[in-house]
Amino acid sequence: MNKEELIAKLKEIIKPYTTNTEAYDNLTEKTDFINDLNINSANLVDIVLDIEEAFDVVIDNTDMERMLDVKTAVEIIETKLAAK
Repeated sequence: MNKEELIAKLKEIIKPYTTNTEAYDNLTEKTDFINDLNINSANLVDIVLDIEEAFDVVIDNTDMERMLDVKTAVEIIETKLAAK
């Protein structure tokens, strides 16, 4: 899975949780989940759980705390997939 495919899958996961459709439609690696997409911390946990299920990976608390933007999320997922 290349980075573009990974971001597309991540975008599908994020969609139900965001209230800012403009930021969602213009999502880039620099997009911040909380500040740009208006995703609250409880929903951020749901997103992490959905990522774990969709990519069949386990994300520990340290990585979960870092996962605040698209770029970091992609890096963490890529690392987890590479370790499988």
